[in-house]
Amino acid sequence: MLMFRALSIIAAFAGLGAAASTAAQTPMPKAVEVAPDTYMVQGLSALGTSANRNFISNAAFVVTRDGVLVVDALGSPALALELLAEIRRITSAPVRFLVVTHYHADHVYGLQAFKDAGATIIAHSEGRLYLNSDTAQLRLQASREELAPAVDAGTRLVPADRWIDQRTTLQLGGIDFVLQPAGPAHTPEDLVVWVPQRRLLIAGDLVFRGRIPFVGQADSGRWITALDTLLAFDASVIVPGHGPVSHSARADLELTRDYLAYLRQAMGEAARNMDPFEDAYARTDWSRFEKLPLFNAANRINAYNTYLLMEQGSR
Repeated sequence: MLMFRALSIIAAFAGLGAAASTAAQTPMPKAVEVAPDTYMVQGLSALGTSANRNFISNAAFVVTRDGVLVVDALGSPALALELLAEIRRITSAPVRFLVVTHYHADHVYGLQAFKDAGATIIAHSEGRLYLNSDTAQLRLQASREELAPAVDAGTRLVPADRWIDQRTTLQLGGIDFVLQPAGPAHTPEDLVVWVPQRRLLIAGDLVFRGRIPFVGQADSGRWITALDTLLAFDASVIVPGHGPVSHSARADLELTRDYLAYLRQAMGEAARNMDPFEDAYARTDWSRFEKLPLFNAANRINAYNTYLLMEQGSR
């Protein structure tokens, strides 16, 4: 399954980057305050290319009196170094922790910069399966070609210093950070960060705001369940894995959930009726979602993978 997943992802996105990217040639992470002492850098609504240096995902950090906690490391070592420079622009406090929401390339290829800076890296234990797989090596090999020179022979996969498999609370500078496992959903190792004093949720790729999510081989049924769990946090601010910060948390969680539910409904019905995928895709009404960024790049492969999963009886 891991090998199939890797090849399917690579095949789906080969050649699409130039068409989908709206980036300038040298995008730079810029930290914006989204809650008290909480900052976010927003990636581009694009596919990763050499031009945009794989700057297509978000990262966040919280400054406390005893240090900084960062969530995700961006999609290349150079971007991570620029993120560290943004942190240094705001505070001289040391970076104590780097929390990985999941081991997808656009979120973790910058990890080595934070490891070298002395941060303790924390991730869900299920991430070890991916990290030690042929899938991870295939993706890195492809990225060294597709994303050069931002990702090159010096880019390495970095394991966590601390693996967790249950709800864990970190305390730093008087702030509680609740690390909540939320997978398997977008990935088996999904991890979100809840900051109750700020009613702040850093959600990783469980939430794609204002754009079509990348579904891949995700367990979309469990992803929907995970989103229902996140709704129970009653967050006032959400930092999504992709897209702008959300101050309308419920609506944005529901948009991702409704898209996944619609994929399962439409493709599940087609699979049960043994309708050919192309016929089913052509007759499906995509009007609610077709104006969202990356619809043309991502929706067909999302639908196809959902069709295959439903055909195989996945729930």
